[in-house]
Order: sequence, then structure tokens, then C-alpha cells
Amino acid sequence: MTVTETPRSPLEDRQHHAENAGRVGAGAFNARQLWLSLPEALRKLNPKHQLKNPVMFVVWAGSALTTVFAIVEPSVFAILVAVWLWLTVLFANLAEAVAEGRGKAQAESLRRSKKETVARRLTEDGSEESVPGVDLRVGDLVVVEAGQIIPGDGDVVEGIATVDESAITGESAPVIRESGGDRSAVTGGTTVLSDRIVVKITTKPGESFVDRMIALVEGASRQKTPNEIALTILLSTLTIIFLLAVVALQPMAGYSGKEQSVIVLTALLVCLIPTTIGALLSAIGIAGMDRLVQRNVLATSGRAVEAAGDVSTLLLDKTGTITFGNRKATELIPVGGSTMDDLARAARLSSLADGTPEGRSIIELIAANHGLPETAGDNEKLAEFVPFTAQTRMSGVDLGDREVRKGATSAVRQWVRERGGAMPDETERIVDEISQQGGTPLVVAENTAGNAFVRGVIRLSDVVKPGMKERFEELRSMGIKTVMITGDNPLTAKAIAEDAGVDDYLAEAKPEDKMALIKKEQEGGRLVAMTGDGTNDAPALAQSDVGVAMNTGTSAAKEAGNMVDLDSNPTKLIEIVEIGKQLLITRGALTTFSVANDLAKYFAILPAMFTSIFAQLGALNIMHLATPQSAILSAVIFNALIIVGLIPLALRGVRYRPSSASALLRRNLLIYGLGGIVSPFLGIWVIDLIVRHIPGIG
Repeated sequence: MTVTETPRSPLEDRQHHAENAGRVGAGAFNARQLWLSLPEALRKLNPKHQLKNPVMFVVWAGSALTTVFAIVEPSVFAILVAVWLWLTVLFANLAEAVAEGRGKAQAESLRRSKKETVARRLTEDGSEESVPGVDLRVGDLVVVEAGQIIPGDGDVVEGIATVDESAITGESAPVIRESGGDRSAVTGGTTVLSDRIVVKITTKPGESFVDRMIALVEGASRQKTPNEIALTILLSTLTIIFLLAVVALQPMAGYSGKEQSVIVLTALLVCLIPTTIGALLSAIGIAGMDRLVQRNVLATSGRAVEAAGDVSTLLLDKTGTITFGNRKATELIPVGGSTMDDLARAARLSSLADGTPEGRSIIELIAANHGLPETAGDNEKLAEFVPFTAQTRMSGVDLGDREVRKGATSAVRQWVRERGGAMPDETERIVDEISQQGGTPLVVAENTAGNAFVRGVIRLSDVVKPGMKERFEELRSMGIKTVMITGDNPLTAKAIAEDAGVDDYLAEAKPEDKMALIKKEQEGGRLVAMTGDGTNDAPALAQSDVGVAMNTGTSAAKEAGNMVDLDSNPTKLIEIVEIGKQLLITRGALTTFSVANDLAKYFAILPAMFTSIFAQLGALNIMHLATPQSAILSAVIFNALIIVGLIPLALRGVRYRPSSASALLRRNLLIYGLGGIVSPFLGIWVIDLIVRHIPGIG
């Protein structure tokens, strides 16, 4: 027995994600989150934590230094600079604490779903023993019946049952889990609603998916990604350059008889180094992981999320991803001397007892187009149903001396010949046309009183999901190649690929074919992403750069991939790529803003600082800042406040729009580059209008 779960449409999927986001407490950013995260931000003032971020450690050291000088030689200017430098460090910590706080809210929701259970473990002699769930080991067999909680992650090795996974996935509808297929995996903490299953434990205590997910969203297992490390090195280099630039100012000022104080030089350094992106870098990475978790995707590391953003080839299964999976009857084509009415009646009769999706769609088509009833009449109820088998490749009914069959062309042809009939030549032509157009032909034949003949052909269409062509076009505009993987014959695969709008396809695909395709793409320098759920998908999932395993799949598939989709929705791979892209775009946009912001602050405050030394610089003081002290203090205040202002953007992410790399660069320069240049001039000017009135500053 095999029960399939109907995949959601993209719109339904997004609504489902939104509901899940609300369930785990990852709501939109608000001021309350800042207040709740403040204690954690204060704890992060520990120098051991600051050492992890070189840029912010320089700010922390500068804050400590100015505090010492403010105590030794107190002044309004020194005290205010010291206070705002500490606030700069605090606001940077706050950005990270808010991001982690959202994850902790999710973790708390998941932690509540964990329940300590008593497991019914099977012994070698087949008897049962009750043991605590934490004592289970890999390979143990446990019995779980209706109303009981599954004690650990594993695979169903015996039986079939409906399982409530709402505590983990947020999906209220129960799912089917059964032995011997690709929907055998179960998650610890979920509840069996019916029947009895035997589960083979596949994870150690404390290493279940829920445990790993809790560690992930709390940030305990988050490690810096290669791009993040590279950016940290770049920021550290810029910090050293600006440090040398500030140090070089002192000899020049001393030569002019206007040496600057340590407080002024420290404040200037903090304003010029890339504190904005340095403060937000960690929050951006955490928020990217958070967006994945909101969509019920468990990534083993931030590296996988980042790789998703750099993916250039997507391997997508046809069934359930590109198409709905259940083929639907879309047309009846009579042949020979049969009329459309004759074919409709024969096709309906052969499908009345056919409970497959294809059989039901035939009944619905005939009822809609020919007005025939969807239910069997009293006489038709006496018919003997002949089920489909892999050997006969046909199904139908026997009613008195009348036999009606529908099925594969070759099988029906043989059936007709055995009863003395023949298949019309036009049937072969129609069958070939349907196959070339991506459809599946079913031939309908009848044998009445020893007279066997073909009534016609039913066209079954594998319907492409709405909007898929547009989504593939968006991916193409981003330089991402899409490849459809299917077991269909090349003719059918080609037709569906053209209808869906994918760039390429792999027909009659076997596991080794997927592996070969992935390696070929990777040899060309491309990063490859794919989805899978079966044990035979494990090698390809392990080979791909982003392997998304379905939670309903086997443990082998989940261990091989670097992401697990708890919703088991194959179309989510496209969303995962979009989330990865958004992470990289957000990091790039805020880096552009930060660098432009630092350069703008340099040219905004230096003229005001040195006008008294070099009168010619007065012409560059376009904002007419009151005094060097007000210029420095205004810049320090702006430098701190801009971090708070950008926290929502860092957590929410820059809006994702499919575009080419060149278009993205132009957008970053126009919006964030130009914004980074303009905002310091406006912000420092406004703040200076206020601080110039403070005694000892103006």
C-alpha cells in the first residue's frame, strides 16, 4: 500500500510558511525585541566575546581608552564621546542579540515539543521491554501504537500508520509513514494516530533532528562561512589602513602646533573604520539561518545556506516538483468506427472501479464533457473489476459477455489480437503524437460476444504547476541553469521540459546518471543543488553542493544531504536558493553602504576638525559644523545610531529581486552606495544642530 501526500502550490506553501513563522515566534522585528535582547547585549560586552569580531574589538578598546581619559581629565566632550562609543559597542551586540533572540524563541517552541518518553524496545527473543527513550541506541527496534509518542528518530521497518507531526512541522494534517518505501522516516517527538509500527532507531540520544534544530536556531552550532571569514579579513584590513591614516594625522597636527587629544583620535578612528557592517555581520548570518528555519528547513551549517546563494545549477525532479505528479485525463480520441459517445461510455465503464488518480480523472472528464454519471448504476455494480497489474499493464471490467479494457498500447494490442481483433493504424499514429507532446496515451478496447475492437485513446497529461515557467525564467535571469530529472522516455521528457521552461532535462534517469550529471556540472565550476528522498538519491545528495533531503525520506538520504526539509515539499529548493541569494545580497548591500558611509564621514568631519589649522579647509566644511568638538561628537553619535537603524534591514534582509550580477551591482551602488554617502552628511548635520548647544561642545 502506498499513500502519497499531495504537494502544495507555491502560494499555499508560502501561506504555510507564514503560519509556521508565527507558530515559532519569529514574528516581524519590533522595538520590544530590542528591549528584551538588552540583557544579552550587555553580557556580550565581555572582551572574550568582542575578540571574535576584530572591528568591534577595536571599538571596545577605544571605548575603554576614552573612558580612562574621561576619568583622568573629565570634560563634557570626553564623557559624551566615551558614552557614545560604549553605546556603539552595545548597539552592535544588540543586533546580534536580537537575531539570536528570534532563534531562541523558535528553539523554545521546539524544546516544548520534546517529550521524555518510555520506549517499548524489542529484545532478541521478540519480547518487549520498557526503557527510557534516552537509553535507546542506534539499531534498536521499538514498537509504537496509536496514541503513543515516537521515542526517537528512525525508519519504519514494519507496518503502516498515520502520524501527527504538527509539533515539529506545524502542519496539522496527519501524514502516512510506512515500511519499505521512501516515506519511512519518522521523527522523535511526533505522535502515532493509528495502527502499529516498528521503528528502527537511527540517531543517538541528543543528536535527533529536533536537538540539532534547537542547537542551530540558538546559534550554538553556527560557524562563520567562507565568505563571512573573507569579509572579516577585508574589514580587519580596512581597520588597519584607517588606523594608520589616523595615526598619520597626529604628526601633521603637531607640526602645525595643534596636536589632537587621544580622545579625538580614538573617536575619529571609530568613525572611519567599517563599524556598520562589522556590527551587523553576525546578525545577517544568523538572520539568514532564521529565515530557513521559519520555512521548516534544517541546515547542518551556515556554509550550506551560503552555498545555496551561489548555486548555478538546479536539479529538479519532474514529479511533484515541476508537475503535480498525478496525471489527468484531458482528451478522448475515438478511432475506427467508434463515436465519441461510444468511447466515453466504454472509458467510463472501465474506470468506475478504478481508484487511482488517473481513473478518477477519467470519470470527472466524462462527467463534465458528456454528462454521464460519476457513480455506477445498479446493473454496472454487478460488473467484475479487473485491477491493473505490472504484468498485464491494463485494467477494466467484465460485465456479462462484455469485456472493456484500458491500458498501455502494446498490452491492449496483444489483448485485442488474442481475441481475434486488430488495432487500427490510426491508433498508433495518435499514440505517437500524444507521447511526442508529453502526454501518456491509454488505449480503450472492448470485446463483445467475441468481437474485439479498439474504441479509442485517452490522453493523460502530466500537468505543469502554475507559475513554474515564470519562476524558471527568473532563475535564468540570475544565471541559474535548471535541469529536470525524470524517469520518462526522452520524447515525453522533452515535451514537458519545453512546457515547463527548464533549460535542460535528463530522461530515464538512474542514480548513476544523476551522479554523472552533477560531477559534469561541478567540473565546469558550477555549484549544484538538488532534492531527494530515497536511499538511491543519497550518493547524488552527498555529491551536490546543496543537497536537500525530504523529511519523509530515508535516513540515508537525510544523512547524505546538508539540508532537511521538514515539510517534504520538493519545490522548496527554489525558495532555499532565493534565501541564500538574499543572504548574500544583504551582506553585499550593507557592506557597500558601510564602506561608502565611512568614506563620507571622513570627508564630512575632517574639514571641520582642521579648519583652525588649515583655513583653506573651511571651504570644504559644507555642512558648517560648529566646532571640531561638535563635528567629532556628531559623527560618533551618528555612527552609533545608524547601527540601530539598520538592524531591521539586517534581520529582514534586502528585498530579493531576480537579476543579473551587473544589474545587482548597479542597484547596490545606486541605492546603498549613494545612500551611504548622503546619509552621513544629513545625519551629522542634523545632530550637530543639537549638540552645538551643549556647554563645552559648541
